[in-house]
Amino acid sequence: MNDEGGIIFELRRIGAFVKASAIDVATGVEVSITGPATADEATLRQAARRKLEWALKRRGASPS
Repeated sequence: MNDEGGIIFELRRIGAFVKASAIDVATGVEVSITGPATADEATLRQAARRKLEWALKRRGASPS
């Protein structure tokens, strides 16, 4: 886990895949993506952050 600008990340390896979750601290909104276990952590975090930003915009909130 890591808190970057109000976002908590969790990466969990599941076999050949990694589940990356991003949680907005202010709203509690959480999203998850999956990617290959060979992907670097920064790429997975970036994808999860983009999905979280999309989810917050869809709900009418802005990212922390």
